[in-house]
Amino acid sequence: MEKYVCTACGYVYDPAEGDPDSGIDPGTAFADIPDDWVCPVCGVSKDMFELVTE
Repeated sequence: MEKYVCTACGYVYDPAEGDPDSGIDPGTAFADIPDDWVCPVCGVSKDMFELVTE
């Protein structure tokens, strides 16, 4: 699954880990996260994330 990085603080959303503290279960693709989800580190909106290209 593709990882996404917060352009404001550098937090990386890894679908394999999800974001359990925000109710996002492991295995949840970034596209399937609700639009009102925010970065758990800095609080910016989902549209501030970019696909990680390695």
